[in-house]
Amino acid sequence: MSKLLLIIVAIFFSATVSFAQHIDLQIKGTGSKLYLEHVIAPKQNFYSIGRMYNLPPKDIAAYNNLQFENGLSVGQTIRIPLNENNFSQATPASQNEVLLPVHHTVAPKEGLYRISINYNKVPLALIKKWNHLQSDEVSIGTPLIIGYLKVNKDQSAVVATSSTNANPAVKSESKSESVKPDINPEILPPVKNPDAQKQEENNVTAKEVEQSPIRIETVKTKSNINFSGGYFKKLYNDQVERKAPVNETGSASVFKSTSGWQDGKYYCFNNDALPGTIIKVTDNSSGKSVFVKVLDAIPDIKQNSGLAVIISNSAAEELGTGENKFDCALSFAK
Repeated sequence: MSKLLLIIVAIFFSATVSFAQHIDLQIKGTGSKLYLEHVIAPKQNFYSIGRMYNLPPKDIAAYNNLQFENGLSVGQTIRIPLNENNFSQATPASQNEVLLPVHHTVAPKEGLYRISINYNKVPLALIKKWNHLQSDEVSIGTPLIIGYLKVNKDQSAVVATSSTNANPAVKSESKSESVKPDINPEILPPVKNPDAQKQEENNVTAKEVEQSPIRIETVKTKSNINFSGGYFKKLYNDQVERKAPVNETGSASVFKSTSGWQDGKYYCFNNDALPGTIIKVTDNSSGKSVFVKVLDAIPDIKQNSGLAVIISNSAAEELGTGENKFDCALSFAK
């Protein structure tokens, strides 16, 4: 009987230690609704959790739709909001603070571009710097630092119990000075983002995104431009030589862009081809074709319903379609 009691006590003690020692700073949510998950350990309450995560205790209760007066239960999972008080993607720690890396685990069919957009448009350059990345390619399951939990080093138990290492030496980098994707959120897809292809020449690089090929603004157009299909024609031929092309038909629309007017680099959104794939878009009425590089999936908004592709207005100018919807044929290696 005494042995059984000792075993039970040991299990309880082990469970208590495990609660205290494994706080995993894995980010959840997207956009402005970012949070962490915390499992309540023995003797923890709203006040102690607030000190751990640098938040007012009543804010935690409200965020979880809980009654502050009812307290918390051991084993209960709650959400810890990440906001300007306790989450940093640019500002350094103050004298009494420490910054703890917050991670995102790369999911299937997910690239740096989509991760950047999902987490406050954190600059690709910063993600690569924090994670010591030399290219834009990331493997499924890779934990990526996408920001830092900002806590009081003398009050927060997370400093001692977090499974990640503190990194108080994050340099201050203002948003205006950082290299960031300059993309209008109105035309961004929500989550969908397939894996980038392995071939370097086919990748949608950070530089291309940062040069804002899809920025919406008034563009001074050049009438009747002709780049013989565009800069990416040779890459299209290389791709279809390696894989037999897939042929589709459907409707096309146009987005305004600053790219392509001087160099013939045309871009598009498409749901069926991987980012970096070159698509041959042929206007069914004229038979003319252009070669456009896929940036991402088509934005999931009402006006894009039923579209097969959205091409840059510079590409549409070469096709001679204007900026209206038109019927087209698509060809690309899949």
